[in-house]
Amino acid sequence: MAAIKNLKKDIHNTLGDLIEACYVWEFNNEGADASKTQEIIDEAISSFDTLMDKIHVKNVESKKAHFSSIKAELETVATGLVAKINAL
Repeated sequence: MAAIKNLKKDIHNTLGDLIEACYVWEFNNEGADASKTQEIIDEAISSFDTLMDKIHVKNVESKKAHFSSIKAELETVATGLVAKINAL
């Protein structure tokens, strides 16, 4: 149970930090188009919802493999969002 709790915290903290980075970028670039950062924020929120739904799935064959795949997906999503933020 503690591992699941830590995974939830990792998802929350990682995606929350990326959303915060978008807001910081918007604050530092006041005249820039905010629609790009809003798309990134929407994608982060959508990814958060998807990952949390996957955590709450009850009927899985191998819990260890299931949660490992969620962790790998979090890393993939976070890397993609960081690349988009850096491209701003």
